[in-house]
Amino acid sequence: MFSSRKIGPPVLALLLAAGSLAHAAEPGSFGYGTAATQAQIAGWDIDVRGEDGAGLPPGKGTVNRGADVYAEQCAACHGTFGEGEGRFPKLVGGAGSLRDDRPEPTVGSYWPFAPTLWDYINRAMPMPAPHTLSADDVYALTAYILNLNDLVPPEFVADRNSLPKVKMRNRDSFIWTDPRPDTAARACMNGCADTGDVRMSSTAEGRDLTPRTTGPLDTMQPK
Repeated sequence: MFSSRKIGPPVLALLLAAGSLAHAAEPGSFGYGTAATQAQIAGWDIDVRGEDGAGLPPGKGTVNRGADVYAEQCAACHGTFGEGEGRFPKLVGGAGSLRDDRPEPTVGSYWPFAPTLWDYINRAMPMPAPHTLSADDVYALTAYILNLNDLVPPEFVADRNSLPKVKMRNRDSFIWTDPRPDTAARACMNGCADTGDVRMSSTAEGRDLTPRTTGPLDTMQPK
């Protein structure tokens, strides 16, 4: 029902204020919130590209330092030497096993890029407190795990320049482009090239492809 009573001064003031805010808001916004600062954006911009290491921050870490950090932060789950504890994943081993009946996809046998290891440790490890390690400690852990897999020597120093140069064992076995022609087709919304006659050859209508009942799954019976 509609009321014929007049709008009181308090309500009118609120409506006028809301209208003023709406007019003051930037086009396309709802009139609240603020634009993210560069510092806020930087806090979320932590991804690292695998192939060339784009996004790796300043810092460095040695294999020896990585052994200390690993013993404190990682060994409880991943084993003293990366062999894995319980059902936690192995980090070391499996070289040459990917074609076996039981392949072991570890950092040393499967991963294609060393910077990806830095990225994963930085964003997800240690499991109880992810994203708490310093950049230097992440570099050190990366160097240590690569060394455990005999991918870098004991004197290796991991940083934004050295990691992309590490040749991982399985790097050349990944397919980076899909050769199927339909995956390279461009979406066409207008002015499309003539691809010949296209017609509907059949439909699902009348084929009883969906159940006719609406009860629980355990009581649904085909008719």
